[in-house]
Amino acid sequence: MPRLDGDTTGTRIKEQRKLARLTQRQLAARLPYSYSLLNQVECGARPATLDFVAAVARALHVDVTVLTGQPYVTELQQDRLAELVRPIREALDLYDLGADDTLDDKPAAQLVASAEHLCAQVRATHLRNAARALPAAIADLTTAAWRSQSTELWQALASTYRTAHDIAVKLGYYDLSSVALDRMDWAAQRASDPCLAAIRQYMRALVYFREGEYTIGTRLIAAGHSIVGGAEQTREAIAVTGQLHLGASVIGARAGDQTAVDTHIGEAGRCAEQTGDASEVHWLSFSDANVAMHKMSASVEMRQYDDALVQARQIRIPAGMATSRRAHFLIDRARSEMETGRTEAALGTIVEARHAAPEQTRYHPGARETIKGLVHISRRTPDSLGHMAAWIGL
Repeated sequence: MPRLDGDTTGTRIKEQRKLARLTQRQLAARLPYSYSLLNQVECGARPATLDFVAAVARALHVDVTVLTGQPYVTELQQDRLAELVRPIREALDLYDLGADDTLDDKPAAQLVASAEHLCAQVRATHLRNAARALPAAIADLTTAAWRSQSTELWQALASTYRTAHDIAVKLGYYDLSSVALDRMDWAAQRASDPCLAAIRQYMRALVYFREGEYTIGTRLIAAGHSIVGGAEQTREAIAVTGQLHLGASVIGARAGDQTAVDTHIGEAGRCAEQTGDASEVHWLSFSDANVAMHKMSASVEMRQYDDALVQARQIRIPAGMATSRRAHFLIDRARSEMETGRTEAALGTIVEARHAAPEQTRYHPGARETIKGLVHISRRTPDSLGHMAAWIGL
């Protein structure tokens, strides 16, 4: 059986707790979780779920990444992904330098198509390809937007900044993701695009969701509604409104607010009825299927695992749904299966997620904790689980 080394979420929680001069019982008193669960997580007998880690991080006043160990540098170096991050960081710093005289003019249509292609690459979970092409795309669009002051090019530049955010989040570079969101806001203002501005607020809210700051996340969602609510109610605006409701539903679930979950899922469903499948709108994957997936995710967040599994079995994933969204659903399903004792099913589901989206699954904290949990509770480790454990660095 693979052996867990000392660098686990549980050991990092224990270390940070001791630095804060708290006993286990004192820390447990600050959490919406039991002393028993904290004890089991610290000693490695239970996996640390994302909601648990967020609660501990908030109680200890540290970033979630301090406890999860993100980014997973060793694995990133093995995959040669770490070396792609610095050029992205540098490209994000070009925003206020104006046009680069060393760059030739390129057709606007070509630049817009490049930005769209990058979004598609991330949704297909081809993170390495997108990360490699992104810095040059940002540089070209920055220069072109400054030269032409075209709304279309400012919008495309905002899209590349959004792609930088998506890549940074998936690889665990949350500091870089925040910079990318600031740049996205800067470009969206120049494009005078309320939908892009609202999407940026949605993404900011998810940053606070990961950190366990649900009040701030809820305020950011409300700010997004205010922005898009003042725009013409086109199909695009309604899809963005629906996505904001989906974001609010998972924040409500993490906060334990069933009423908020039901309200926002209901509103998102009404938006989906108006838009139909709006997966193409800003690459949000907004559709009735995505509403169903968020409802299931909300049940997972509220630890209603049996209910989540009932929902998961009823969800039919459309053939055209983004691979990134499908993989996220599979990771949620695997967690529910593990938590309800269906270990073989959980392993099969997490393997399916790996086959669909290897880079995303390897660096997803929920997937990693599920694999660790399966290792702990398995009396004997099947070869497939052993391979998965070694793959994430156990």
